[in-house]
Amino acid sequence: MHSGVPGRQAPLIAAAQASRSAFASSLDHLIRIGMLEKNPGYGHPLRPEFRLTQAGIPVAALASRILELAPEDKDFALVRRSWAVPVLAVTSTPKRFMTIKAGLNTISDRALSKSLHALEEQEWIRREIDLSSRAPFPTYHAVNAGEKISKTIGLSI
Repeated sequence: MHSGVPGRQAPLIAAAQASRSAFASSLDHLIRIGMLEKNPGYGHPLRPEFRLTQAGIPVAALASRILELAPEDKDFALVRRSWAVPVLAVTSTPKRFMTIKAGLNTISDRALSKSLHALEEQEWIRREIDLSSRAPFPTYHAVNAGEKISKTIGLSI
């Protein structure tokens, strides 16, 4: 859709590799926040066509650039995880766990921990232990493809 071509539900579900219920929920959310709309006069009432709104066009362009940086299946699967991209967005510079959490407001400790582990496994986040203070603590920093995604997000904000 980022190329300006409206889409119907079945091809969009296939492209997103999402379940129908997850896709429907995401679609409803995107319509509610004004990023997407039903294309008036196109599609069947039970199989409508959707298009980006003016607010959705730059967001879709950003999403497309992020997906270009994650071309392999395992990269695509990681980018699709709930918190992967937001975590990368706030780790352009080394940050402590609680600083990352504060930057993401609604994330739980468990979700943040799982996301950091998955990103670290993929080598998109580097975990370093800072020994300069009395109590050592880990910091997290986007690296490799994670750094490219982080910079891409930073340029668009």
